[in-house]
Amino acid sequence: MPALVTPPSVPPKTVYYFGTCLIDLFYPAAGLAGMELLKRQGLRVVFPQSQSCCGQPAYNSGHKDEAREVARAQLDAFPEDWPIVVPSGSCAGMMRVHYPDLFAGDRDHARAIAFAGRVYELSWFLVHVVGLDEKLVDRGEKVQVTWHGSCHSMREMGVVDEPKRLLRGLANVTLVENPREKECCGFGGTFAVRQPEISAAMVADKINAIGETGATRVVSGDCGCLMNIGGALDKAGKPIRAQHLAEFLLERCHEE
Repeated sequence: MPALVTPPSVPPKTVYYFGTCLIDLFYPAAGLAGMELLKRQGLRVVFPQSQSCCGQPAYNSGHKDEAREVARAQLDAFPEDWPIVVPSGSCAGMMRVHYPDLFAGDRDHARAIAFAGRVYELSWFLVHVVGLDEKLVDRGEKVQVTWHGSCHSMREMGVVDEPKRLLRGLANVTLVENPREKECCGFGGTFAVRQPEISAAMVADKINAIGETGATRVVSGDCGCLMNIGGALDKAGKPIRAQHLAEFLLERCHEE
């Protein structure tokens, strides 16, 4: 069951931003775009410099003690009672859904529960807290796109319609539904390393389905999926660009 996510009881003036490892190392423009979208809505965005990994790689590999210590560092890095906005359904799912169980019986269990309740996936926050889907002004050329929803964003954070509401809020964007949207792209973090043949077959099915939509761009909210899908598209010679939702929105709604 997806996490029960509700907006903050009081509209926030300040939010934390959790950057994620993949954004930090490979997709910094997507991270900065997400911060800029929040700032344009009048929010003060705080990026703690001591933040690091959410702990998911260790957790998914069965190393719970190591994952707990990495997660504990995040509890320390985000001490104020502000929403924590995450441009990744995967990392958001780890922190909101798994932290309470990870810290069960630990001295920081209550702190982990409180922390988890402040975690929001970026597109959900943009729609349900700041109402960005009703404020977008599209300054881009006409384009057809398709959406890829990551497994964790859909199944853990319950993020399904929110990114599409944002895309449909762009006047010059046509969103083409992918009939295989809800299938995994095959990345799965360590899964792609441990089961490369299965992963490759899964992403091949994914990019073929994307190609059949006729879209020239595939947009997602998770950089692991983007890395896998984008790499497979390039290798197959398909002229389809893979892009993070935040970067796509900012690119089209630039200020004049």
